[in-house]
Amino acid sequence: MNVSFRPTFYRIIKKKSVEEFKPDPYIATVLNCAFWVFYGLPFVHPHSFLVVTINGVGLVFEFVYLTIFYIYATNKGRRKVLLLLGLEALFFVAVALITLLALHGTHKRSLVVGVLCDIFNIMMYVSPLTIMAKVIKTKSVEYMPFWLSLTNFLNGVCWTIYALIHPFDIYVLVSNGIGALSGLIQLILYACYCSCNNGEKNGGDGDNTVSTTVAKGNIELV
Repeated sequence: MNVSFRPTFYRIIKKKSVEEFKPDPYIATVLNCAFWVFYGLPFVHPHSFLVVTINGVGLVFEFVYLTIFYIYATNKGRRKVLLLLGLEALFFVAVALITLLALHGTHKRSLVVGVLCDIFNIMMYVSPLTIMAKVIKTKSVEYMPFWLSLTNFLNGVCWTIYALIHPFDIYVLVSNGIGALSGLIQLILYACYCSCNNGEKNGGDGDNTVSTTVAKGNIELV
């Protein structure tokens, strides 16, 4: 899903401002990718090469996006990004140490890390919904990127299929099934308010219709 952020960051770079965009989805995705990489390691959950590689690439993308966000954010926004990333790093290190030192065997490690992965995967999927209130209030989807919502949906569907055809993986299945549903809700919301915006624009164009009357060599605008 990480490539879906590119239009948003192209806009941020072009305008040299993060405007009303929130860092929540990117910060949530960092922790999500980090835990899935850890989950897919041979000493936690063997035979999960795709999980490690795909989420490893995703993690690199997220750090690039957050770097761009940090550069163009306000001081308050920068403090928020650093604080949340710091807390995530501490939490991840603590979980990794407990998992490796206190839990023995891949079954127990898969259980603990898999549950955490599900929690953070769901957080990542629903994080774009934090802007839902603004969308409903303003009746505008300007700050809820369409490509992020679409990729959320497709990502959830693809990983759900993977969990079913790969040696069955309940942890991949649960969170990504919820993710597909979350993405679908976002797309429905986008469709509703995108239609409203188009309707208002068309209505506005009708009100601004210009008629001309030629009288005594003058053109009157009505």
